[in-house]
Amino acid sequence: MPTATAHSSPLPEPVSGTSHRRPLLNALGRGLVRFILSVQGLGAFALISLGVLVTNFGVARNVIHPLTLQQTFRAGVRLLPLALFLSMALGFVVIGQTVALLNRVGAQQLLGTVMVTVVVRELGPLLAAMLVLSRVGTATVVELGTARALGEVEALEVLGIDPIHYFVVPRFAGMAAGLFALTVYLILGALLSGYLWAFLQDVPLLPSDYFRQLATNLSWLDFFLLAAKTAGFGSVIGLVSCFHGLAQPLSLNEVSGATVRAVGQSIVLCVLLEALFIVVYLVA
Repeated sequence: MPTATAHSSPLPEPVSGTSHRRPLLNALGRGLVRFILSVQGLGAFALISLGVLVTNFGVARNVIHPLTLQQTFRAGVRLLPLALFLSMALGFVVIGQTVALLNRVGAQQLLGTVMVTVVVRELGPLLAAMLVLSRVGTATVVELGTARALGEVEALEVLGIDPIHYFVVPRFAGMAAGLFALTVYLILGALLSGYLWAFLQDVPLLPSDYFRQLATNLSWLDFFLLAAKTAGFGSVIGLVSCFHGLAQPLSLNEVSGATVRAVGQSIVLCVLLEALFIVVYLVA
């Protein structure tokens, strides 16, 4: 009797895209968790720093005040030549792109409106913030990260000195004040260079008409929000830089990574703060 042989065929592999999406989802999940933890730690650090600033306002003035002036000079006066160069470039970019368009439609009277809207309200403060972040914020992370890795923070605590009061408060206040002053000079340079570039392109606009347009389009709200925005940018950069410098590096090898994280988070927070002020402008 013939025997039947069972022929077994291999089972087909399940066709699914989940195996390909799983590493991406895991990476996104880990990144989201790290971001939430970092925001939580940064918020706690900001509250502690503000508390120390208020409670220890008059403590060790002979030490804290010179350090604050030093940080103000570092974030303001020292960056002034580069800020003036960028202001001329900003005036050239804005005017170079808008003058030709305004001449085509005969709307030279809108030149002051464009300069106020683009330079004073938006690009001027944001460009000054990126300049302070790239030159002072990164240096702050490296300095404080090195001090943390070498044990200088613990040494201050042993001596009874609050590291937040000594390291963070001068940088926090100095960056806010320095960024405000730097933004004012950058905006003034951009407005003046803007008319210079317009004059070189034979735009039929008198200086008195140009400055009258600027004065007409500026309001008290612009000055108030400019001060609030620059102070906010400086505070964000100072707090984020100090947080990643003091809270993160435990060895010298981790300082570079902390610097990269500080720059990325500062840019994100400054852009979000800029978006918030845009909403305030639109509502007002």
